[in-house]
Amino acid sequence: MYAARASGHSVRFASLLCLAFVPLLWSLGHAVLVVLDAAAWLALWQDSQTLPALGLSLWTGLASVALATAAAAALLSLSATPALQQRLARRQPFMLAVPHAAFAMGLVLLIAPAGWLLRLLSPWATGLLAPPPWPTTQDPWGLGLIAVLALKETPFLLWAAHAHLLRPDVAQRLQRELQLAASFGYGAQAAWWRIVWPQLLPRLAAPLLAVLAYGLTVVDVALVIGPASPPTLSVLAWQWLQDAGALENAKGAAAAWALAASVAVSAGLGWALLHAPLWRRLRTAGAVQPRNAQPTPPARRALLQVLCAWLSDTTSRVAPLALPAVYLAMYFAVLAALLLGSFIGSWPFPELLPARWSLAAWGTVWDSAATLWTTLWLGVASATCTLLWVVAWLEWAPPRWQQRLQALAYAPLLLPALLWVIGLHRLALSWGLDATGTGVWLAHTLACLPYVLLTSSGAYRGFDARYAQLAATLGQSRWSFLLRVKWPLLRAALASGFAVGFAVSVAQYLPTLYVGAGRFATVTTEAVTLAAGGQRSLMAAFAWLQWLLPVAVFAVAAWLGRSRRFARPVQALGTIAP
Repeated sequence: MYAARASGHSVRFASLLCLAFVPLLWSLGHAVLVVLDAAAWLALWQDSQTLPALGLSLWTGLASVALATAAAAALLSLSATPALQQRLARRQPFMLAVPHAAFAMGLVLLIAPAGWLLRLLSPWATGLLAPPPWPTTQDPWGLGLIAVLALKETPFLLWAAHAHLLRPDVAQRLQRELQLAASFGYGAQAAWWRIVWPQLLPRLAAPLLAVLAYGLTVVDVALVIGPASPPTLSVLAWQWLQDAGALENAKGAAAAWALAASVAVSAGLGWALLHAPLWRRLRTAGAVQPRNAQPTPPARRALLQVLCAWLSDTTSRVAPLALPAVYLAMYFAVLAALLLGSFIGSWPFPELLPARWSLAAWGTVWDSAATLWTTLWLGVASATCTLLWVVAWLEWAPPRWQQRLQALAYAPLLLPALLWVIGLHRLALSWGLDATGTGVWLAHTLACLPYVLLTSSGAYRGFDARYAQLAATLGQSRWSFLLRVKWPLLRAALASGFAVGFAVSVAQYLPTLYVGAGRFATVTTEAVTLAAGGQRSLMAAFAWLQWLLPVAVFAVAAWLGRSRRFARPVQALGTIAP
């Protein structure tokens, strides 16, 4: 009996490996092969656009990561208690559900020369009677791209930080340390910056790496609001990869690898900074000491203490609710601009409100039922299959294999999007799935895998094993325990994992475009295409739909997580007959 059970576990484990890691390794292997073309690297080096484009990518990516990290730290410091952290965490799904491209389009409608903000100030404050030729969008400095990336990545960093800070053991320990700091005379802000932040930042290394990789290599957002002449290197590589010439295509692949090298070098420098003696001295400088103990510190230690004091004083001057309110208001303003922009007809400058409202854009969306259906079935199928695989992997895979293959499972999250798409495209060509619905579904599923695994693994691995022991003593089978106790208790985490997978699928632009060979239109591909075409109201309608679909799924997931329609699983243990 035990041999049969072990054999069944081995078969299931081998099936799980084949279903996910074989296509992952295949696509990664094909992506690696393109690095061996010496002619492509020579052409990339000799192209006059390469270095300026790489410089723009580094500037926009690193600046956005720095701003997002600073914003996340400031928001966390203003919600230092667990109650305030939970209140802030409840608002994160709303912000996480907004796709990057949709947010960029809404910001374009706000800050464009003929956008809402300038109309609000014209002509009474600016004297303008016509849209000025100001580069407020697609500016040559990449400021618009930096703003979008920083505003959109901050909720992700907050979510990652809350996943650590809201753990019961961590929360209790930090609360004791903060109380100790208060007894020594430190204020809440000073204690947070001196105690919590130096401990938290190194634990955000993996989320920061994902944010860095996305910021340096993003394509769709850069097409909407990024610089155009020259563009970022990711956009330039995307243009080369679309070229029919073999050398230009290979040059685009080499540019994708150059971006991957930039991510690796930047991550290495960041890791060295976090583990440098300077950072250790910062943690030492933040150690809690009584206020009356004033030894004469060395000059560098005194400088670090001044830095900690400046950070705490700066955030303490901000009202505790002002910064979160401003942050939420920016999201609401962007979404309001998208919604109103979808109904705009005739709108002469500098009139604040349109002279005529129109439903033409939504009529076109209604006529594009095939686009909406493609988006829905891809999102539902990808999220469902990914969630089933993740649950099976966490349930049956040995812990040592989970640790060994975790980095491989997170590869789509950390690799440059263009490099990952090159591998996916070669995979689809090799398996005969190019320009097919199955190929696009497989690409979306592999893209969703790291996000769903990241969302669900914490709650799944933290499940109390004593429930399983209690069910076993009552003579219940493994499947009975899973169906009646474990999965109902984890329904909130599993529903959130499905919602995250659906949102990731909806936001996929490059995999849909490359693997689908342009034959499968989704709301994201339509919105990005329309952003380049200047059809303002139609672009806004598709971008609003791109946000509305994930938000609806997140709302359903939240309702399922709180629903009381299910039998109470803990009480069910007492009613199970042995």
